[in-house]
Amino acid sequence: MRVLVVEDERRMASYICQALLEEGFAVDGVHDGAVALEMASAYDYDAIVLDLMLPNVDGLTLCTRLRAAGRATSVLILSARDLVEDRVAGLNAGADDYLVKPFAMQELVARVRALLRRRQGTGAPILRVGNLELNPAARTVKRNGQPIPLTAKEYALLEYLMRRPSVVLTRTMIAEHVWDFTFDLSSNVVDVYIKHLRDKINEPGKASFIQTVRGVGYTVMDPEAIEV
Repeated sequence: MRVLVVEDERRMASYICQALLEEGFAVDGVHDGAVALEMASAYDYDAIVLDLMLPNVDGLTLCTRLRAAGRATSVLILSARDLVEDRVAGLNAGADDYLVKPFAMQELVARVRALLRRRQGTGAPILRVGNLELNPAARTVKRNGQPIPLTAKEYALLEYLMRRPSVVLTRTMIAEHVWDFTFDLSSNVVDVYIKHLRDKINEPGKASFIQTVRGVGYTVMDPEAIEV
């Protein structure tokens, strides 16, 4: 999942980006409202963590413009403004949630995950494809009840695929949601990570959970359904 962090206080921005990176998110961080508006308009972010007091374009204006342009990206506002009218203004501008500073980083991460579940249209904490299950809250992956250790990036890739079972996802779509804007689309990194995942999650002698759609991309499916 790819998140844009918009915070003009650089130390705070660094803490937030690091916390989200450690949770397996792909993260882009900016400190200017005008730059954030350009990036949020150009890329399909899964969520935006948005401060209100920003140079050039403030957070409320940024959120209002994104909604006016038809962007449905989930927005979590961060602000030291804790009055009811401030929270109401943020939500009326199109934000999905409002978190008052100071805050616990664990709560911020939990709120971002909750927004993503809501955006995907599912409140179910466990994702399942056949006998493979992924628990976003615990950040665990199991097959037939047995844990499968994954790196942070492998986990992020699998979560993105499992949130869209049977949907064919192009390499560009995968890269834009699992890696940040510095990713080189001409590289074969996506294919390499797909191979790593297959090696770890597939059962010997069974069809792969991750199917290649030649010339298009990848999709995740129940191997039992494929073999029938």
